[in-house]
Amino acid sequence: MIRVEHLEKKFGNLTVLKDINVEIHKGEVISIIGPSGTGKSTFLRCLNLLEQPTGGKIFIDEIDILDKNTDVPKMRQKMGMVFQSFNLFNHLSILENLTIGPIKLLNKTKEEAENKAIELLKMVGLAEKADSFADELSGGQKQRVAIARCLSMDPEIILFDEPTSALDPTMVSEVLAVIRRLAREGMTLAIVTHEMDFARDVSNRVFYMDEGLIYEDGPPEQIFENPKKAKTKEFINRVRSFNYHIDSPNYDLYKMNSEIEQFSEKHVFSHKMVNDILLIIEELLVLYKSQTETMKVDLRISYSEKHNSVEIIFETDDKELNIIENAEPDDIGVMIIKNKTEKIEFERSEDKNTLTLYLKMNK
Repeated sequence: MIRVEHLEKKFGNLTVLKDINVEIHKGEVISIIGPSGTGKSTFLRCLNLLEQPTGGKIFIDEIDILDKNTDVPKMRQKMGMVFQSFNLFNHLSILENLTIGPIKLLNKTKEEAENKAIELLKMVGLAEKADSFADELSGGQKQRVAIARCLSMDPEIILFDEPTSALDPTMVSEVLAVIRRLAREGMTLAIVTHEMDFARDVSNRVFYMDEGLIYEDGPPEQIFENPKKAKTKEFINRVRSFNYHIDSPNYDLYKMNSEIEQFSEKHVFSHKMVNDILLIIEELLVLYKSQTETMKVDLRISYSEKHNSVEIIFETDDKELNIIENAEPDDIGVMIIKNKTEKIEFERSEDKNTLTLYLKMNK
């Protein structure tokens, strides 16, 4: 349905997209993930020419939409777009928001447009809001209306630009539920998203974008469970990991603990597991401080939903130093750490000491 060849986009001297080559097939659901500022939204906006590419070609159903002879408005009707900020007409009712496009651009009668609009509002659970105005709706309701409005134009593909980023967490699920339904019904979708679980569950393919490139393209099982490229691995690990750097004996313990608790809450760790993690880290830092004059530590907590496992990785760059083995066997801190863990591994490589602790999971 879409073929992109050597796509490039520059803003002045800044190159945002570099030589992108990719195909999107009919019925595919593509999730586009990656760090902020790597060109994900720009890529979508280039597909429907909200941004004019600097170079390359974009084919929609084998028609080059960058060719000067192409009827761009007609081609653009094949692609609906749902934005972060809803973009509803506040002076029109919800029903009018859904009918204005079909009447003016598709030449539908008012009756045809209204019948279709009511059907779509029923589909997104908002038929009772047909006569309301946008400012009377919640953020989640506005985004569902925006999806219905997009569908009212009978698009062949829908582009979603971070459709849940402007929503409170309580409203995210209602919007994602509508997108899941479209995916089940075979709609072609391309979605820029930070919702990793959603991307893994709903996609046929995932594009990982970094530095203006589609750095890795593959099924969700590959991207999330076995990424082939280093930057993809780093990004996925960061999503599922808590990382904290300590470079001073006067580090902010309360800030670190608060961030650990937030990470733990996100992954629904038990109260006991959170306490165990905090206690182990506290004892590791006490041991480290007693054995070295420096205080430079990279701390990572990694969670694997697939294996239901939690690891604490404690990394330092001193001379070879295993703080567990160096401590007295009857040290109370060492006893606490060993009691809370299934296994402890130490590795020295590239001038770094890496201590990995595998936590006991609650039965």
